[in-house]
Amino acid sequence: MKALIQRVSSASVDVNGERIGEINKGILVLLGVEREDNNAAADKLLKKIINYRIFPDEEGKMNLNLQQINGELLIVSQFTLVADTKKGLRPGFSSGASPELGEALYQYVIQEANKKIPNVATGQYGADMKVSLVNDGPVTFWLES
Repeated sequence: MKALIQRVSSASVDVNGERIGEINKGILVLLGVEREDNNAAADKLLKKIINYRIFPDEEGKMNLNLQQINGELLIVSQFTLVADTKKGLRPGFSSGASPELGEALYQYVIQEANKKIPNVATGQYGADMKVSLVNDGPVTFWLES
């Protein structure tokens, strides 16, 4: 399982011109699920996302995590994160999860995040989404379980 996380001042996701998810200060998570992933991989990655110290403390150093700043979380599925881009000019998706597994693990991550973070917003699995964000920093990290 892979996640591209971005520290944001705000972020939102629209589907068919309708806003379906929105956060203020927090983390935007673009989540990719691979075919070998499972709940344990999801738990490990979510723990890392929530506890990753990417927010500034009083001295301006990245020492605080999402919970310490009472931040919000926007989770958006993005299967293209698991693409093989090592050769050629077209991405390969053979390592990606089936749509059924991908959606099940995406929903699992959301369910578990809601147990730990007061404000969790989401995209819509499999939809054509328009994601907007104000990357704070910019601060962006690639995480894997």
